[in-house]
Amino acid sequence: MAENDAAPRIVKLESSLPFEIHSMQWINRNRGQRIATPHSHEQFVVIWVKSGSGTHYIDLEKHELKGGSVYCLSPGQIHLLKSSEDIDGIVISFSADFLCLSGEHYDLLFNSGLFYASPQTPVIPVSPEMHLELEDITQLMQKEFDNFFLLRSEILGSFLRIFLLYLAKHVEEAGRPVSRSRNMELIRHFLALVEQHFTSRRMVSDYAYELAVTPNYLNEVVKKTTGSSASDHIKQRVVLEAKRQAAYTDVSMKEIAFGLGFEDVAHFSKYFKNATGINFSDFKKNASLLFS
Repeated sequence: MAENDAAPRIVKLESSLPFEIHSMQWINRNRGQRIATPHSHEQFVVIWVKSGSGTHYIDLEKHELKGGSVYCLSPGQIHLLKSSEDIDGIVISFSADFLCLSGEHYDLLFNSGLFYASPQTPVIPVSPEMHLELEDITQLMQKEFDNFFLLRSEILGSFLRIFLLYLAKHVEEAGRPVSRSRNMELIRHFLALVEQHFTSRRMVSDYAYELAVTPNYLNEVVKKTTGSSASDHIKQRVVLEAKRQAAYTDVSMKEIAFGLGFEDVAHFSKYFKNATGINFSDFKKNASLLFS
């Protein structure tokens, strides 16, 4: 566990394993103190709540926790789960490289409606029929995870892909838009670059140059697949970081602005209001009431 000096109230949870699967009871027993405050993960996380109640805060959005729901979290998203004592469910965490051991399957991360491709964190309802299907797969995953036999990683990766495919199928059947682009490798690289450089690069041309495409082409491909232009993704990532620090830290607007690469606080203030429709001070005041 490491704490970000610029964000003293945000805990960043790291894992040395590229894949884990545990019951929610195991998580509460063994990592209760680590997850008791708002925190983020370096990996993708899928939380399947089978039964119980509570509240799930995800990047300042409040969700009423209820049984029969799946939550898909992308790396860096900040969340806090406050649940009842009788909570029952499964938590799966994995790295992108683990899912894509063969160099394929990136569409499950970027083109399925489960993670980055959706503007909001999906809360996927689980029907009784789907419950049985997911139960079979997670039991196989847990059994294999507890063993250390030959080809363990390959088998776990296969089960994980089947699990995510079932979720993606349900999302599509429920009528959520799922893109079918052939340019997922370009989008994957673009989103990875944004994650690395959003504090210093805010122009689409900066990313297009590194990806060896034109800015117009990059905007067109990204918008066709995700529903938002490349410039929107960059702006959303900058503003999301500003929101996180406004809500979870006591640092000033000036410090946040400089940390995000703005030399002029007035420019940052205008940028934030144009993107959110609210000025920074009002947002920070409202966000401070989130967990009260």
